[in-house]
Amino acid sequence: STLLLLVTVLAACASMLPKTKTESLTFKTFDEARDAIESLVPMHSTVATLSGLGIDPVKLPNTLLLTYADIIKRVVNGSVLQKEDLDPGIVRCLEARSGCRGWELNVASIVKERTGNFWADFFNFSRRTETTGWRFNALILLVDDTVVYRTWGGQPVVNDQEVHSNPLGPLQDVGPSLV
Repeated sequence: STLLLLVTVLAACASMLPKTKTESLTFKTFDEARDAIESLVPMHSTVATLSGLGIDPVKLPNTLLLTYADIIKRVVNGSVLQKEDLDPGIVRCLEARSGCRGWELNVASIVKERTGNFWADFFNFSRRTETTGWRFNALILLVDDTVVYRTWGGQPVVNDQEVHSNPLGPLQDVGPSLV
C-alpha cells in the first residue's frame, strides 16, 4: 500500500510540470490557414472575402497592418529586380501608392511542455522542454478593397526539444551571486 501511494505520487508529479499553449483563434491547422490564403484570387477577392475566411486584422491577433512604405521595404528594398521581374499584383500595388496597403498574418498553434523528472526539474538539475505545433505567416496586398497579391510560408510542423542541465542543481547560480 505504501509502494502504491509512492508510485501514484511520483506519477502525479510529472503532471505538475508547467505547460504553455498558444492557439490560433481562426485556423485549427497549418493546412487550413494555407488553404484560406490560397483560395484568395488576386484581382478578384475582396476584403469581404477575407472577412468571410476569418481574416480580419481587428479580430485576428498578430496581424500587422502595413503601410505603403512598409511594403516597399519588404518587397523592393535594395533589390536589383526590374519592374517586369515583379509579380503583377506587386506592381499594381506599388503603382497605387497610398491606395496600397498590406496585411501580414502571423498565426500559430504552439504547445510548450516541460517533461521528464519532476524532482530534477523542481530542484533545477535538469529541465526538458518539448515544443510542438505549427507556425504560419502570410502577406496579403490590397489596392483599395481588392486583393492584388498573396503569398504564404511558415513551419507546418514544429517539434523542438530543449534540455538544460545544471550539475549543481539549485547551487549552480550561487557562485556568480556571491561575486
